Amino acid sequence: MADRRSFWAWCLESEEPTDEDRAALAAKLSKRYGVEVTAEPVPSLGDAELRAPRIGVPDSVAGWCSTTTYDRARYAYGAHFTERVRAFNLDFPNPPDAVAHPRDDTEVEATLDWCDANGYVTVPYGGGSSVVWGVTPHDDLGPTVVISLDRLDRVLEIDDVSRAARIQAGVFGPCLEDQLRPSGHTLRHFPQSFRFSTLGGWIATRSGGHYATNHTHIDDFVESVRMITPAGWFQSRRLPGSGAGPSPDRMVVGSEGIYGIITEAWMRIQRRPVFRATAGVTFGSWQEGCEAVRHLVQAKLWPANLRILDPAEARRAAGLDGEQALVIVSFESAELTQRHNIAQAVEIARDSGGTVDDDDIRVDDGTGAPTGRGGAVGAWRNAFIGVGNGVETSLGLVDDTFETAITWDRWPEFDAEIRSRVGAALDDTFGPHHSLSCRFTHVYTDGPAPYYTWSGMGAQGSEIAQWQAVKDEANRAVVDAGGTVTHHHAVGRMHRPHGYDRQRPELFAESVRAVKKRLDPNGILNPGVLIDP
Repeated sequence: MADRRSFWAWCLESEEPTDEDRAALAAKLSKRYGVEVTAEPVPSLGDAELRAPRIGVPDSVAGWCSTTTYDRARYAYGAHFTERVRAFNLDFPNPPDAVAHPRDDTEVEATLDWCDANGYVTVPYGGGSSVVWGVTPHDDLGPTVVISLDRLDRVLEIDDVSRAARIQAGVFGPCLEDQLRPSGHTLRHFPQSFRFSTLGGWIATRSGGHYATNHTHIDDFVESVRMITPAGWFQSRRLPGSGAGPSPDRMVVGSEGIYGIITEAWMRIQRRPVFRATAGVTFGSWQEGCEAVRHLVQAKLWPANLRILDPAEARRAAGLDGEQALVIVSFESAELTQRHNIAQAVEIARDSGGTVDDDDIRVDDGTGAPTGRGGAVGAWRNAFIGVGNGVETSLGLVDDTFETAITWDRWPEFDAEIRSRVGAALDDTFGPHHSLSCRFTHVYTDGPAPYYTWSGMGAQGSEIAQWQAVKDEANRAVVDAGGTVTHHHAVGRMHRPHGYDRQRPELFAESVRAVKKRLDPNGILNPGVLIDP
């Protein structure tokens, strides 16, 4: 049997942490925090008790539908901390009754017609990397079918002249790049969930890749999109741009599965880069480094990467001393050397108070020399790639992130308010045993996208309640302070309370409801995401 995804951990089954791994971490946490931590054994799916399926799968769709315990457990949740805790504890109060794996558009359409005719709750599912409860109906709204796009995983056509490709929505990031590589192309969209997320999921959730400026959001790559709805097929015209009214693509991008199921898209691709340059610049303070980043992005050099790590984040992820902020700037191109660009960026950074030795400015003029592997930059890269395998699950350690965006003029006051309010929530929840740090994941000429990371040592068995207390305050704080409740993690069901419902204009919400009513008259698709079911 091929190696399967773990039903509870962020990895394959072969990569799951062992009981020994968990016991070692439990001992370390006990010593560090002076509390007793007990490592429960890694769960066995054979011990799970799922209610019997409430759906009889008809012969017309049975060839690609499953009601196995593995599929129903595996597709019961996304990948958020709270969901992994519940899966680890074999807590499946509302598993899907069936999971469909259609192999082409015809089978997707037949499955959706079957669900719509019977009023079954229908959840489109890409890679399941959602960290906002985006694929998990919280309430029992009746029989539920998950439609997984995992078998629609091919690059169907490449237009080398226009540099675009027609790609099926269920393809996972690594498989997509493997299919583009032989022709010398790349999509160049690398979210942190890249290994376990899909093109359709990126489009549906308005994913952001790890490139920090210029083309980073999936919006920038979509040339046209094809989607099946209960009302029929929806396909936009393939164009480089258009001023013909509101964009049909924009209605689909970020719709989070409430209108239909994205089956394929024409995506803008590019030649694979061969010229690169990178530098890591240190600053004596967070504020000084943030100003340098603003000057860099407003110079419009468009670096591939432009990030800043605050002193706490730079210590944790890049091995610095905890007193300095770290700015990482890098460039890449398939056609031209990046020596000039990195020299200009370093000059701006130094003029802004930054420090970088000439020997730490790495340039590759097409020889394949590493530019981002050594020193603090390499340490950060290694810490950033991947998200861990869940060894800490249900050991009392609670950790999460939240991201937002704000304009430069409001940034200093915004950051101070977030640190004050979320810091107070961490104090109230975890006492002295917590941390809060920040980095920029993306920067724009008019503002940054700060990404806050927090953790706390709580009480085993109470992790979800403790997480909720901090998350509720974080949602309230970012919207109160004028930011967006999410920059690239989508809305799901998690960001609606205290956040998205307050942020959007009510007339816009009514417009979304009207479009959904036209495309999904029976309201079967992903109820509770973006709007009430």
